[in-house]
Amino acid sequence: MDWQRVLPTWARRAAVRAGALPPAPVPAALWQATVATYPFLERLTPAEDAHLQQLVAHFLQRKEFSGAHGLVITDAMAVAIAAQACVLLLYFGEPADALRWYDDFVGIVVHADDVVARRKVVDEAGVVHHYREELMGEAMEGGPVMLSWAAVQPGHAAHGGHTNVVIHEFAHKLDMHDGHANGCPPLPRGFMGHTSASAARQAWSAVWGDAYERFRDLVIRHERFGQPAPWLDAYGAEAPAEFFAVACEGYWVDRERMAEELPTVVHALDAFFGRLAR
Repeated sequence: MDWQRVLPTWARRAAVRAGALPPAPVPAALWQATVATYPFLERLTPAEDAHLQQLVAHFLQRKEFSGAHGLVITDAMAVAIAAQACVLLLYFGEPADALRWYDDFVGIVVHADDVVARRKVVDEAGVVHHYREELMGEAMEGGPVMLSWAAVQPGHAAHGGHTNVVIHEFAHKLDMHDGHANGCPPLPRGFMGHTSASAARQAWSAVWGDAYERFRDLVIRHERFGQPAPWLDAYGAEAPAEFFAVACEGYWVDRERMAEELPTVVHALDAFFGRLAR
């Protein structure tokens, strides 16, 4: 980052781990410009805004951005991505504790536009199918996060739905924190009053399983019969992990509308993200 002291990567990481290198705060003008670009960040309270700035400063100190195919990553780009990634951690405590959710990766690779990836699947009959998939972003288990800068821009939408690619991919990182993405991230102790981890997971599964099936039905009715499209991105109907990520988009970008659409899911997300404790 242009405003931060540059150290060799190994030295910076060692200093961060030792707590000897406090992060440089984001310049006020740059922060204000970032918040003004994303309306959901403008709705934060002054205390939430101040805490988010702390999270972002620590995040930028720990992560490494790289531009694909010669793309130059500016301070504004890095802060925009970091602010949206860190909003998910807003109620997870102090930066050192909150950022443990993102400990499984360092790199964030940014492409100028969406990426066409080559895929291969084997069907039940053993036949191999090759296809291409256009990606706005991708979170890899134990690996980096890939983002399309075009998709990070406000108002970008794919699939005709509600889209925030940064929140989506970093929600996958939360989901992957226990090793794999399945739509149920590690739940906090005492989640929704449950005294055991198994009871908490059962409660989560009951809420999300029902909501996922209802959402899939809405998407099918829209695609096959022309009924109104759901508010959330239809991509959430692909799998429970995608439904979780898409729901997190709606929750952070417009919680009030999300509460109208999926009140039980919002209640579960309030408990997961820590809003019920506030």
